[in-house]
Amino acid sequence: MKTLLVTGGAGFIGSCLVRQLVAERASRVVNLDKLTYAGNPDSLQDVENAPNYRFVQGDIADGACVAALLDQFQPAAVINLAAASHVDRSIDGPAEFVQTNVVGTFQLLEATRQYWNQLAATARSKFRFLHVSTDEVYGSLGSTGKFAETTAYAPNSPYSASKASADHFVRAFHQTYGLPTLITNCSNNYGPYQFPEKLVPLMILNALEGKPLPVYGDGQHIRDWLYVEDHCQALRTVVERGIPGSVYNVGGNSERTNMQVVETICGAVDRLAPDKQRGSCSELITYVPDRPGHDRRYAIDATKIQSELGWQPTQTFDAGIEQTVQWYIDHREWVERVVTGGYRRDRLGLKSASTQP
Repeated sequence: MKTLLVTGGAGFIGSCLVRQLVAERASRVVNLDKLTYAGNPDSLQDVENAPNYRFVQGDIADGACVAALLDQFQPAAVINLAAASHVDRSIDGPAEFVQTNVVGTFQLLEATRQYWNQLAATARSKFRFLHVSTDEVYGSLGSTGKFAETTAYAPNSPYSASKASADHFVRAFHQTYGLPTLITNCSNNYGPYQFPEKLVPLMILNALEGKPLPVYGDGQHIRDWLYVEDHCQALRTVVERGIPGSVYNVGGNSERTNMQVVETICGAVDRLAPDKQRGSCSELITYVPDRPGHDRRYAIDATKIQSELGWQPTQTFDAGIEQTVQWYIDHREWVERVVTGGYRRDRLGLKSASTQP
């Protein structure tokens, strides 16, 4: 049974990947997570006692910790999902994003390079380092076109700048040292277990409670939406069949304006949890000032991963939202344990806005 080291495996995407891998019993999964505000052990309750799962609390920026884990467990692949990931938080406090996303990724790469160098020839040839990134590194699109793997980087927020820097280090370690790296750049994820500061869970929970649904600016910012289970299947496909040194864009073929997303959520909440006192959820929609540096449109061209590796999304956006709303309705205890940990669904990302000329 081969071993996979997953970093950030208690986060939203990471925990989904861990649950998939552990449930199939085809590999041993070692999960390294710092357990910041968005790392939630509750998301791993279904697998925490599985014989092929091991959790380690630690920081990817701690090179000694990473080196010890690599030496102890001898993984066949490292899948890096450890990241500070919320744009609004990066506006309020960019230093954390540099430390985790840039310094942390570098330290993880350096420890992995040392480990990989001492492997036997066969193990070296089969080893993979997958770095999970975002489409936000490409900047903003106009009304047409899509991001391809060859699109020039043009990050516009501290978060996307930190991820772009990390991507460049991953590429450099392949070009300079031969480390067999892979990079994926994905579109906006949604689904169960997502921390409730993100758009989809925030709107679901506020709608269920009859609270305002704050929409940035004019609500016409466009994103491509990807169901998290589909994304994790893509990551597994890339680790198994991706060509070292390659970049793969992962998209859901589901472009929607923010307003369309909120309206879809409202429709699902009205159907699944009708409330006469609350009325239609769409009446709760309110417009709030836009955040600084808010990219207008993202769209992913996923042709490469589809044609070369045979992956494509299976979940439609409407069905995925329906399932996600139902999950949050059915798992209020999980939600309460998250929000009582300090997060109150307050708006972030206003510090820079207050200093704009």
